[in-house]
Amino acid sequence: MTVIVPGAEISTTPTANRGLVRRLMRRPLAVVCLGYLAVVIVIAVAAPMLMPDVASERAGDLGAGLQGPSAAHPLGVDSLGRDVLERLLVGTRITLVGVVEAMAVVLTLGIPIGLVAGYVGGKVDRAIIWLADLVLSLPAIILVIVVLSVFPQSVTAGMVTLGVLAAPGLVRVVRAATLPVREQLYVAAARVSGMSRTYIISRHVLPRVMGPIIVQASLLAATALLVQTGLAFLGLITTPPEPSWGGMVADGVGTLFQQPWLIWPPGLAIAMTVLAFGLLGDAVRDVSTEGWSAKSALPDRDKHHRALTPTADAVPAGPNGSLLSVRDLTVSFVTPAGPIRAVEGVTFGIARGETVGVVGESGCGKTTTALAIIGLLGGGGRIDSGQVFFDGSDLAALPESELQEVRGAEIGYVSQEPMVALDPAFRIGWQLAEAVRINTGVTRAKAKRRAVELLEQVQLPEPHLVARRYPHELSGGMAQRVVVARALAGEPKLLIADEPTTALDVTIQVEILDLLRTLQRDRGMAIMLVTHDLGVVADMCDRVVVMYAGQVAEHAGVKELFGDPHHPYTRALLASNPHNQHSSAVLPTIPGAVPSPGSWPQGCHFRLRCAHATGQCGIGQIPLVQIGASHEARCLSAHQIEGV
Repeated sequence: MTVIVPGAEISTTPTANRGLVRRLMRRPLAVVCLGYLAVVIVIAVAAPMLMPDVASERAGDLGAGLQGPSAAHPLGVDSLGRDVLERLLVGTRITLVGVVEAMAVVLTLGIPIGLVAGYVGGKVDRAIIWLADLVLSLPAIILVIVVLSVFPQSVTAGMVTLGVLAAPGLVRVVRAATLPVREQLYVAAARVSGMSRTYIISRHVLPRVMGPIIVQASLLAATALLVQTGLAFLGLITTPPEPSWGGMVADGVGTLFQQPWLIWPPGLAIAMTVLAFGLLGDAVRDVSTEGWSAKSALPDRDKHHRALTPTADAVPAGPNGSLLSVRDLTVSFVTPAGPIRAVEGVTFGIARGETVGVVGESGCGKTTTALAIIGLLGGGGRIDSGQVFFDGSDLAALPESELQEVRGAEIGYVSQEPMVALDPAFRIGWQLAEAVRINTGVTRAKAKRRAVELLEQVQLPEPHLVARRYPHELSGGMAQRVVVARALAGEPKLLIADEPTTALDVTIQVEILDLLRTLQRDRGMAIMLVTHDLGVVADMCDRVVVMYAGQVAEHAGVKELFGDPHHPYTRALLASNPHNQHSSAVLPTIPGAVPSPGSWPQGCHFRLRCAHATGQCGIGQIPLVQIGASHEARCLSAHQIEGV
């Protein structure tokens, strides 16, 4: 038995969980419902202690039976001369105990299972939903009655059974609410920070789905109350003279023609309590959706799908030895039409303390490559072949548990969307402190101090005050600095910065780049800078990897690439760079667009947009041609193309 709320999958607003009670208090109807339920709970606790003789077989006066309301008995007396008001108050406990038992089972089963199904997905999700559908197909009331035939007069047995049968409904609601939350960038950022799956679910996902859970719980509580009173009406869970609301309704029906008043007190109590649960659920739903607007998930511009054969290229060695060595990396995404390739045969290296820029148009596979390195492809992405050697270990071959130890502690990640990379439900200081504590193992007190130090290192004014703020209270530049600070929480050897200045204005871009340069100099950290801004590359990087349609098109040092590019695509990018235009002339553009997923041309992927293309460019795989000691270009005419 379940009740599913339309729209229950809506997540809470950024501060909904912390301010839920405050916003509820601004709604008179919600205040009335909360007040009524609070009074009912107090009565359930206190009444049996204050009136212990009401459930006694000796209670009542047979000579005064079936009297209506009076000064001595405000709600009258029943057929055995017992005071209706006293029985109604004392009977509140057994009625609410049944509801609490059912709800305890529903919440204990429904919330964690729903979170696991929605967050983990895949086979686990399918198995859980199949089992939930199977349980939902069973006739709940009939099964409850069957259980009570085995455990007669047992409130616990009946309501626990009801809870088990109602839990799949909550599982589906929690799963539906979790699915969009797991795609939020701050969840991916938490994974990059090295936080465990259990921690992310409990501290980042659960708070965002509490709104739908509370709504569903309120309606399930109303349903449990109706079932409990129905079973009591049938005499299946209470034994006379023990009072309960359902039993009192049954007594009133038995004397309906002699004293019809007796069905009204328990009937109104049941109706008002059910109504209070339902209206409270409506209020929670309303306040949970105030100001909500869906945020974008992980950027999908580079999550494209291709279909060609990988190639093997030499790994350029850095001057201080390679910290990161990506070898022949091929990535594909599973689609209904089959696996489609997104990255093909990508090879490059990053030395310790070096900055390598990865450039290209949107859709060339830059972000996909970066996410593949740290094992966060998602969306059906997988590494088909290749190695990702980091400090001697092949990350592509590591299980998730070992990859989690590398993320945050060894490799930091800075996204291009700082405002959605931070969890809106927690203060900045708390988020940084947790990243520090998880990656370094220090105490909470030391982690808090370290969080403030990180904010100071990224040059935020008044770091103590910033630590107390929520993400929505920060500007874009401040939020980006916080994201950089969190990426540094584990003292990483490599920082992957995915277009860290794209969403910022020019002044803030310069400040962020200066910050990255300063941090690199102070820490000796390597940086992989994913960007489409060649000006940033010229300013920041030692070497450049130019990507096109999932492949490395050209690879060289900054001076060599800007001064003497040997691939037509690199030349076209440099020609269309606005930084090179010093007059009012029309800015050159590259005709056409990056081939869509699964439609790469045979041979050279750039040949349909290339002025140098010949018939040979469409035959077979195009290898990387060695131009110099550390300069390669994937073009058959690479040696004939010189200069800018």
